[in-house]
Amino acid sequence: MILKTFKNICSMTLLGGFSMLTSCSTPTVEEKTTALEDSRPNIVFILSDDMGWNEPGFNGGNKELTPSIDSLRASGVDFKNFYVHAVCAPTRSAFLTGRYAFRTWSDWRSEDFGKPTYLEKLGMKLAVNEQGEETRRIHALDSEERTVAEALKEVGYATSIIGKWHCGEWFPEHLPMGQGFMNQYGHYAWGIDYNNYTIPHNAPAKFAVYDWHRNQEPLFEQGYATDLIANETVRLIASHKERYGEKPFFMYIPFNAVHGPLEDVPRYTDKYSKRHAALKCLDDAVGRIVGAVDQYGFGENTLVIFANDNGGLRDSMNAPYRGTKNTNYEGGVRVPCVMRWPGKLKQGDTNNEMMHITDFYNTFAKLAGASLKQERPLDGMNMVDTIFKDKPSPRDEIVFEVSGSVRFPCIRKGDYKLVGDELYNIAKDPSEKNNIAKSHPGTVKTLKALVKAYGEQRPPLKEMDVLMTPALPWVYGQQENANVPQWVKDQVQKVRNTQPKSWAPGKTPWPQAPKDGKIIYTGDGR
Repeated sequence: MILKTFKNICSMTLLGGFSMLTSCSTPTVEEKTTALEDSRPNIVFILSDDMGWNEPGFNGGNKELTPSIDSLRASGVDFKNFYVHAVCAPTRSAFLTGRYAFRTWSDWRSEDFGKPTYLEKLGMKLAVNEQGEETRRIHALDSEERTVAEALKEVGYATSIIGKWHCGEWFPEHLPMGQGFMNQYGHYAWGIDYNNYTIPHNAPAKFAVYDWHRNQEPLFEQGYATDLIANETVRLIASHKERYGEKPFFMYIPFNAVHGPLEDVPRYTDKYSKRHAALKCLDDAVGRIVGAVDQYGFGENTLVIFANDNGGLRDSMNAPYRGTKNTNYEGGVRVPCVMRWPGKLKQGDTNNEMMHITDFYNTFAKLAGASLKQERPLDGMNMVDTIFKDKPSPRDEIVFEVSGSVRFPCIRKGDYKLVGDELYNIAKDPSEKNNIAKSHPGTVKTLKALVKAYGEQRPPLKEMDVLMTPALPWVYGQQENANVPQWVKDQVQKVRNTQPKSWAPGKTPWPQAPKDGKIIYTGDGR
């Protein structure tokens, strides 16, 4: 039976037994429901990249690869119905804003505006700048969006991002320190080489760009990116009291692991494949971060969360669920998620309530005592009672995709999930083996009307007339590229000298857009 209750900030009317969205308004401040609200814990959110559902040991993977992540799960709660968007940037923007990706056009990644097969789906062609170079239109998370970092900073949190941003890589207002983060470390764009910190391409240009920064200045370092992200996080934890006194901290740690390109992995390749070696390196890093939280005396007042941004590249990585990254089947959008807060969460517990990545916005704000009053409506919901008091989730619906995306419109309502024209009962068929659309035409009709109503809320795409100039920068960050150090040029040119100078027609360094709602990744999925 489909749940009819719709508990969010939007007013609804009923259509065919479903709640139909009619209008949205600014949310009212909810009454406190637990002593944990306004308790101002430290919050550490660790996000892996492209890890499959069954790759951590606690979900059936090789326990030799993930002992630290498994230990985190054993000391906290495993959330079995935690959902994200189907690919990197949409999940990140949804987390940062508490809003579905379509509302910010973040279901289109910045690099998609330099990829012909993606642009075709918008009826657009590659842009050409005044120099006659093919380049891409600038696209990023709107700086007018309120981010969770801004919300927490408003109430006195020290805010840091250590890792992958992927919400804009050019103008300063689109970079992390323009979006509420006081400390920044890592890379801006989608997938760096872990050892030389270059993006293999600057779509549509097919050559490398440098992308490693501290506080939005290019940074020269040596080491493996996964290890460096852990090093920086430990440094910030260790120095927090000296720098910020009794301020609570919010650390967002989005690793690029295990996203491609997977080139040289510094250890474990004598025993494991490159991907598994990279996963074990990620596990090492998670163990060091959680260990530092405890070592420096923050463990008892810190909520630590580990989750993943989207499904893995192969169906086999996401079994028993169907689908991969860049699809809206369960294997693309249901991901591992564990949380630890000693004394507040039961060790070894399991939670089966439905949650979405947008819910962290409201939940973190409530824990921190931050306001949820804002101009732009939220899709996230306050999950404090669901997480800490085992109360039923207030969420019975998730909008994964609406029209205008490269993927099929997709919505889950209660037990039912519509993926394009296909219908599944997730409660009975979580592996989505049995398309029941023909036997449930009324449900299909109603869900299509519902997801269509959401799609009508997508704002117009802003004028895409601002171009990346130069078409092939040395380093990401407009201001950084304007004063690029010689060492950056030397480092980048060294990499470019090794890259192919031409590609066969139709071949590119990046995967092509999904077809018929599906995508096949080859190699490491870079």
